Order: sequence, then structure tokens, then C-alpha cells
Amino acid sequence: MYSFQTPPNSAQQQPPAARAFQRVGIKVDGRLMLADREEYPCMAVQMSPGDVEFTCIGRPRINERVIAYLDHLGRIEGRVTEVGTSGFSMQINATDRKREKLAAQLTWIANKHELGLPEDRRHDRLTPRQTNIEITLDDGSRYSCRLMDLSLSGAAVDIDIRPPLGTPVRLGSMRGKVIRHFMEGVAVEFGSVQSRESLREFL
Repeated sequence: MYSFQTPPNSAQQQPPAARAFQRVGIKVDGRLMLADREEYPCMAVQMSPGDVEFTCIGRPRINERVIAYLDHLGRIEGRVTEVGTSGFSMQINATDRKREKLAAQLTWIANKHELGLPEDRRHDRLTPRQTNIEITLDDGSRYSCRLMDLSLSGAAVDIDIRPPLGTPVRLGSMRGKVIRHFMEGVAVEFGSVQSRESLREFL
């Protein structure tokens, strides 16, 4: 089993100290934005709480600032340290608290991959281009949230509130219910399988 440890006094360390973290192999999809505000799909293939290696068609410059949104991990940002033929590496800019949160998330992902646990996913993941959305609860209260993950049968959203499991919700125009809580937000299962046409506003 993997277990990440955050080095002591990491906030005072110089940038190269980010490599003191253990990188593990993962396959986590997402989207990233380069300094020119161009967006690209990406995949994190090696990651630690201090740095990450992406495969991506976008080619940033060394020391360029990059912002990425990764499935299950949420928003990360940092500076490019290496650029290769298939992608690039980035040092993650984060507080100690954020690194501890990343360590816990990466431990779960790495162990899930190592144990071969299923994705529990009946339909292929789709990459949303429009991520800002509103969730409406059964009592009519509405909350802004960010679409992290999308398929024809459900979605994961980054949101501060945690409605109880089974709570009916409307995500944009799609009805469903809350089926899981996770660190960044909640997972919603749609009441019926959607078509790509019905999801076109997000793709």
C-alpha cells in the first residue's frame, strides 16, 4: 500500500524540494490552462503532493504558470519544470494543508490502481468544456458549483455543501440524486441515461 508523507517545514523549502515527495504512477484525466489561456485535455501520469507529470498536446515554456483541473483531485497550479516530447512536468504550488489533502487523495488513487479496484462506471467519461453549473435542491435552494466529471449516467461536482445521500437534485436541466460524497464535493446519478445531445451545452 502507498502512503505519502509530507516533509516537515515544507513551506520553507526551496522549489527543488518538491521532488522530495514520492511520485507514483496514476492515470487521471483533466483539463489544463496555459499562461496564454489556451485550454487542453490532459492526463496526470506521475504525481506526488509536490509535483506532477502530464501527457498533453499543449507545450508550455519552462517556468510558465499552469492551472489544471483533475478528476478526483480538483484544482492544482504551479510552474513548469521540464518539457518533453509527450508532455511536461510541473512543480505544484500549494500550502501544507493542500499538500496533505493531495497526499490523502493520491494514496487512495494509487492503492485503488494497485489493487485493481473497479471504476464503478457504467458509461465512458466525457470531458466537459463548460464546467460552471448550478445545482438545485428539492427545496428550491440553488448553489453554484464546478463540473469535475461527466458521463451519460452521472456527474461529479466540486461544491462546498454535502446534501445527504439520496437527496433529489437538478444539475442544470438534468434530474438525479446524490449517491456519494468525496473530498471535493458530491457525485450525482442521473434519473435516466442521458444522450450526448442532451449534454451538448457542456461538451
